[in-house]
Amino acid sequence: MAEWLRRRVGPSAMRLADAEGAQELIDSRDVVVIGFFRDLQDEDVATFLALAQDALDMTFGLTDQPKLFEKFHVTKDTVVLFKKFDEGRADFPVDEELGLDQGDLSRFLLTHSMHLVTEFNSQTSPKIFSARILNHLLLFVNQTLAEHQELLEGFGEAAPPFRGQVLFVVVDVGASNAHVLQYFGLKAEEAPALRLINMETTKKYAPAGGGPLTAAAVATFCHAVLSGQVKPYLLSQDVPPDWDRRPVKTLVGQNFEQVAFDETKNVFVKFYAPWCTHCKAMAAAWEALAEKYKDHEDIVIAELDATANELEAFPVHGFPTLKYFPAGPGRKVIEYKSTRDVETFSKFLDNGGELPAEEPTEEPMAPFPDTPANDSAEPKEEL
Repeated sequence: MAEWLRRRVGPSAMRLADAEGAQELIDSRDVVVIGFFRDLQDEDVATFLALAQDALDMTFGLTDQPKLFEKFHVTKDTVVLFKKFDEGRADFPVDEELGLDQGDLSRFLLTHSMHLVTEFNSQTSPKIFSARILNHLLLFVNQTLAEHQELLEGFGEAAPPFRGQVLFVVVDVGASNAHVLQYFGLKAEEAPALRLINMETTKKYAPAGGGPLTAAAVATFCHAVLSGQVKPYLLSQDVPPDWDRRPVKTLVGQNFEQVAFDETKNVFVKFYAPWCTHCKAMAAAWEALAEKYKDHEDIVIAELDATANELEAFPVHGFPTLKYFPAGPGRKVIEYKSTRDVETFSKFLDNGGELPAEEPTEEPMAPFPDTPANDSAEPKEEL
């Protein structure tokens, strides 16, 4: 708050008059942004200062001094990001015809202020998720193993050509990152492993085969995903041997289609998350419902852990999600949104997937975590 107020009351960028002052500013932070403008009354300068006012995690400077243009090898109006890592600096020349676009500059600074390779932890995860780079490539390694650490060099070598397209992230399976492993359907002993996720679609990709994770292999995989040559994978648990022995049948990704779209059955499915309190609260009612209808050969009561099993045709956005798949040809699906008790469930089933209009609707749900949380395996529930 103090920094926010300071930038509104005072200047949002430090005015630089000489090389000593400029170098002192550059040395003061890991990331420093300096605007080189020949005319400080230009409209582009106002755009630059407006951005600096809100970018509280960066330090800004401003100059119109020819000697500073010369010292830093700047020949035209340019915004330069200086950093103490990777390439050392990144230049954003101002378009002479279109001027300085604040949105484009903001994206440039956010992209280039990040390390080419970022280690995932509670401090870096907010910046990773706000990076506006849709594709994230994750290398899962055990940092305590020398042979895993050796992979980091090749991973970093592959990163520069994908700056702005793919965010390279290292996940230490030996740290508190079990939630990230779970999100990708991995176990710690499967490291080293490479996965790519598109943050907009949440589609996940894995390289084929088990070859060495060299710089060339990493680059080839990235190119293949970006060009649409790799199909996304869906998480699925193995089908339990006793999946159909209980009144509530256990569905996973591998047997879902076979059961849900059996034309001879009316199938009522609960999509749940193990951590969801709303799911736990209705568990007894779901078991009682299954017990009640266990002798009805045309009715199946089932459940599917949607955190461990993904269905391309049925994305789940909250827990619990209840869907009814009526018998007959076609792939008809009815979503249940009413009271979660045995009486109302029974009315719904006995009426062929419909309820009287006066029935109450919309019970609370817990949101589905679109991305792995940064500090807990149990995402916060919202009513």
